[in-house]
Amino acid sequence: MQTLRAEGLTSTYGEKILFKNVSFLIKEHDRIGLIGVNGSGKTSLLNVIAGLNSPEAGSFEKPKDYSMGYLLQQPKLDPNKDILDAVLAGDQSLFQLIRQYERVLQTVSQHPEDQSALSQLNDLQLKMDQQNAWEVQSRVETVLTQLKIKDMNQRIGQMSGGQQKRVGLAQVLIQQPDLLLLDEPTNHLDFDSIIWLQDYLAKYRGAVLVVTHDRYFLDEVTNHIWELSFGKLYQYDGNYQEYVRQKAEREEKAATAEHKRQQLYKKELAWMRTGAKARSTKQKGRINRFNELSQHVGKLKTEGSVDIGLGSQRLGKDVLSMKDVNLKLGDHQLLKNFDWLVKPGDRIGITGENGAGKSSLLNVIAGKVPVDSGTVKLGETVKLGYYTQQTEPIDEDMRMINYLSQVADSVTDANGQRVSVTQLLERFLFPRFMHGTLIRKLSGGEQRRLYLLKILMQQPNVLLLDEPTNDLDISTLTVLEDYIDNFNGTVITVSHDRYFLDKVATDLLIFDGNAKIERYTGLFTDYLQDHLSSKKSNTQKTSSNQPKSKKTKDTTKKSSSKKTKLTYKEKLEWKDLEPALDKLDQQIKEVQNEMAANGSNYDKLADLQKQLDQLNQESDTKMKRWEYLSQFVDNDQL
Repeated sequence: MQTLRAEGLTSTYGEKILFKNVSFLIKEHDRIGLIGVNGSGKTSLLNVIAGLNSPEAGSFEKPKDYSMGYLLQQPKLDPNKDILDAVLAGDQSLFQLIRQYERVLQTVSQHPEDQSALSQLNDLQLKMDQQNAWEVQSRVETVLTQLKIKDMNQRIGQMSGGQQKRVGLAQVLIQQPDLLLLDEPTNHLDFDSIIWLQDYLAKYRGAVLVVTHDRYFLDEVTNHIWELSFGKLYQYDGNYQEYVRQKAEREEKAATAEHKRQQLYKKELAWMRTGAKARSTKQKGRINRFNELSQHVGKLKTEGSVDIGLGSQRLGKDVLSMKDVNLKLGDHQLLKNFDWLVKPGDRIGITGENGAGKSSLLNVIAGKVPVDSGTVKLGETVKLGYYTQQTEPIDEDMRMINYLSQVADSVTDANGQRVSVTQLLERFLFPRFMHGTLIRKLSGGEQRRLYLLKILMQQPNVLLLDEPTNDLDISTLTVLEDYIDNFNGTVITVSHDRYFLDKVATDLLIFDGNAKIERYTGLFTDYLQDHLSSKKSNTQKTSSNQPKSKKTKDTTKKSSSKKTKLTYKEKLEWKDLEPALDKLDQQIKEVQNEMAANGSNYDKLADLQKQLDQLNQESDTKMKRWEYLSQFVDNDQL
C-alpha cells in the first residue's frame, strides 16, 4: 500500500506563520478536502507536499516509487504544445506510444492513400496490443470527452485560462498517480463535468487531496476534511457536513475550557491583589501558577465571521429592463431578441455553458459592452456594485488601508452607525497588524476579499457578482450568502457553484449556448433534477419506439405488481441492520486508528488496508440494503 507521511512541517510567509509543526498521514483511498480562509496556507501546503517549495522544518516519508500529480490553480503548460502533447506529457512509454499512434491515425484519416502511414499504423496497432495500451487510450478519450476537450490540435497558447485549467486537469487524471493534488478543480467546469469528476474521484484507486470551495463536491467526494487555521492543521473524519458538525463541537468545548480558565484567572487575580507576600513555598508556587495561567487566558483563537453588515442606498421601483436585445461577439450569437425585466429585491442566478454569454450579460448591464440592437434601461436610483472575475488593476505597492480609503474613511452600517476603514478590515478577518501591509504581500484570495470589501463599501443597491466562488474561501462565502439574504436591493450572480446558487437565487437564467436561454423559478438543484428527469424520459421514449420482443413484454407485465411492504424475513433483517452497521463503523474506526499508529510499517499497513477495504465493502453492501428496505418500513408495523 502506498502511503505518504509528513512530520513536523513548518512554513512561513514573511512574518506570517502559514503552518507550524504539522504532521499527517495520507493513505490509499483517502479522499481529503483541505479548507481554510484565504491566506491560511492551503496552496502553500500543496506546494510543499508536491515538492515545489521546501518547508523550513519537517520531513516526508514515502516509498521510492511514490508518484504525485498536481493541478495548480493556474496550470503551467507549454504554450507551443497542442492539447494532445500537453495531456500526454508524461515520460511513460505508454504515453509516448499513444501520442505516436494518435498522430499517425490522424495522418491516415486525412490521407488514406498514404501506404507508408498505413504500414506505420499497423505496426503501432501491434505494439498497442502487445503493451495493453488500449485501456490507457480509452481512459484518455474518456477523460478528454467528459472535460469537453475536443480539438486535439489546438495550441495551448490559443486557449483561455478556463480551457487551460481543463487541459491541466485532464493531464493529471490521465497519469493516475498515487496521490492527486487538486487546487480548485471545479473552477471552469460545467455541471455535467463536475458530476462526472465526483464519480471519477470517488472510484479513484489512489489518494486525493483537494482544495475547493464547492461544498456539494466536498460532501460527495471526501471522507476526511483538513482545516488550516492559525498555523494548525485540524483533521476530521467524514465529509463536509460531518466537518461542520464536528467543528461546532470542538469550538464549543474550546470556548467552555476558555471560560473556565478566565474564571480561575479572576480568582487568582483577586488573591494576588490581596497583597500576598510570597513568604511561603506554597504561596510562591501559587504565584508561579498565576503567571503561567495569565499567559494562556484570553488566547483562544477562532476564525470568527466575515461581518458584512453594511448599509445600501434606496432602490426605486425600476431596476432593469431589456427589450429585443441582440448581442453577437465574433461568430457567436449570445443574445437574440432577448427580453428581461428585473424587479427590486430579485435574486437571480445565471449559469450554463462556458462561453455562452453569461459574463457578457453582466457587462451589458454594467454598460461595459454595447448591444448590437434593442434597448437596455437601468432605473434612475440604481447604484451598481460589480464584482468582476478579474480584480481591478491595483498598485501593489499600496497599503491595504490606503486602498480602501480611496472610497471613504468610514461608511454607515445597516444599523446607521459609522464604521471606520480599520473596523471594516477587522470585520473582514484582516487583523490590525495587517492593515499597513503592502497589497503585493497578500495571497490571491486575500486580494479578492479586499476587492469585495471595496465594492460593498460603495453601498450599492444592485449587486452584480461574476463567479464569486472561484476565489473566495468557504467562510467568506457563507457570510456573503447571509449578507445577500438580508440585502434590501437586487442581486444578479453568475456562478457554477450549486450550493451557492441554492442559497442566493430563486430565479434562474440557464445559458445553453447559441443564444438559447432557459428560465426557471426555484432552486438550482431542483432544476438539475428536473433536467435529468427530462433527459431520462426522452431516452425512455426513444427506446419505447423500438420494436419490443416477447420477452420484453413479459418482463414489463411482471414488473407491474409493485412491492409495497416488507416480508417477514425482511422485517427480521431490518431489525439487525442498524446494529450491524454500527458495529462495522466501530471496526472501521479501530482499523483506521491502528493504521495511524503504524504509519512507517508498510507491511502492517498493507494488511490493515485489506481489512479496511473488506469492512468498507461490507458496510457499503449493508447500507445499500438498508436504503432499499427503508422505502417500505413506513408501510409496516415493525
